[in-house]
Amino acid sequence: MGPNGRLVAVVVTYQRLDQLRVTLQALLDQPTRDLSAVLVVDNASQDGTAEWLAGQSDARLITLTLPENRGGAGGFEAGMRHAVEHLSPDWIVVMDDDARPEPGAFAAFQALDLTGFDGFAAAVRHPDGTLCEMNRPTFNPFWHKTILARTLLGGGRGAFHLGPEDFEIPGLRRVDGASFVGFFVRARTVRQRGYPDPALFLYGDDAIYTMGLTKAGHAIGFDPSVRFEHDSSTYSSADPRIRPLWKVYYYHRNLLILYRIATGLFFGPVLLLYLPRWLFRLRHHRGERGTFLRLFGLAVADGLRRRTERSHDEILRRAEGRKQKPGTEG
Repeated sequence: MGPNGRLVAVVVTYQRLDQLRVTLQALLDQPTRDLSAVLVVDNASQDGTAEWLAGQSDARLITLTLPENRGGAGGFEAGMRHAVEHLSPDWIVVMDDDARPEPGAFAAFQALDLTGFDGFAAAVRHPDGTLCEMNRPTFNPFWHKTILARTLLGGGRGAFHLGPEDFEIPGLRRVDGASFVGFFVRARTVRQRGYPDPALFLYGDDAIYTMGLTKAGHAIGFDPSVRFEHDSSTYSSADPRIRPLWKVYYYHRNLLILYRIATGLFFGPVLLLYLPRWLFRLRHHRGERGTFLRLFGLAVADGLRRRTERSHDEILRRAEGRKQKPGTEG
């Protein structure tokens, strides 16, 4: 066991067995002294994942199969809860099935002095070595006057996300938020503050959770010596559409929930700024604009009310234009 104690990895997978094979191998290649256990949460995959996992024999591997697909948020909540209640971790590290630690990543984590920190974000790159845009640790500009000024003066996302230069400067520093790719959190902090909200399903659940920790007074650190790889193709500049279309709902609803947390009293002006930008995405969805508007309108209504109880089946029905079952309209 390393200096930072017992580390347990939680991997959420759904229908990506080829990626899971690579990730699990990368995890089990980490020395036992640095990584004590690996918990794979299978979101009811139908691609042979359960059968393949059942055939693995490494003593550090534990599997948790959910009865239905609960999305990334539901998978992380179930996995973190199982880890805390059954695996006695000091720290938990979470990741998707297409993300994995580079060789030596957990040794680098164990070498850090994390006194005073309750969370930690890894440096995440694509397989080609470029920074993974969606996984750059972030600052909340509304909590830092100088960062807010840089953002308003045209700095864009680069003003409040760590950039290439930050990935080259050694040393531990604080950030406000992180993604669930290579995010480490103390188990005692999870016990104190709770778990990710499974009702978010996907998109923004990591930012909502980590910024919630920071807002509650917990410190999240970053050090580029802990490196992860994310073999992701979620975003493509060649196809700006949100695919599949049902994700329009979760993407915009959860962003509204996140922005309310992040902006505080500035939520109204930020809302007026971003709603037209989001609606302008309609131009990319020729032939399905009616469905986009239906999902977008529902997302805005629910996001403003912080309503998260709609089932995933309902969202799929609305995306496909199927009629609601009696008594489920809302």
